[in-house]
Amino acid sequence: MKLTDTLLKYQISFASVVPFDWQRFRVKILDFTAGNQALQQQELVNTADFSRFVTQEIREAGALCGVGGYNEHRVLYRRSAHFQQTTEPREIHLGIDIWAEAGTPVSAPLTGTIHSLGDNANFGDYGPTIILQHELEGTIFHTLYGHLSRASLRDKVPGQIIAAGEPFAEFGSYPENGDWPPHLHFQIIEEMQEWSGDYPGVCSLSERAMYLANCPDPNLILRIPGL
Repeated sequence: MKLTDTLLKYQISFASVVPFDWQRFRVKILDFTAGNQALQQQELVNTADFSRFVTQEIREAGALCGVGGYNEHRVLYRRSAHFQQTTEPREIHLGIDIWAEAGTPVSAPLTGTIHSLGDNANFGDYGPTIILQHELEGTIFHTLYGHLSRASLRDKVPGQIIAAGEPFAEFGSYPENGDWPPHLHFQIIEEMQEWSGDYPGVCSLSERAMYLANCPDPNLILRIPGL
């Protein structure tokens, strides 16, 4: 059975990753593509200004938080040399972002063990990152949580069991979260290959199909309406 089919089969049983009732509260789907003219006018390298822009977008929509990004062709990665290190820039987002206040708790959607963790401290990178490993019907897969607080890494070790619904991390603030407005990058990864404490959350256009095949839609777990 494909991972996507397995996730659909168990979808109703997954715990909430963040403490938001998606059915009850409004969310703002944020657009970080070249088509967003308001984004083009922002000084994205200045994280404080970028953060104010995101907060304003959410507040003007009367929303609880901002969401979106899976398979989105984004221009905002041009703010960081980290995504421009090869002849082809990385601009395709492989996870879903949830933009909310620093300190927002993060919970495991299903029981797993810590596969690996790390502090990816480049400007524009994940910052503190935790990757969990899960198994459903013999299918092993992983969930990645990026842009956490450094406190989230304390007392965490590979192999540690994290129960379904257990809060184990929190949204970080900038600059410790990779220098981003506070948010969670949530990603599903089937095969980790040789990666540990890190895995690409953004890929190039030419690698899009390959990475999407290994990183199915995170909304199979999150279940955010409208995505």
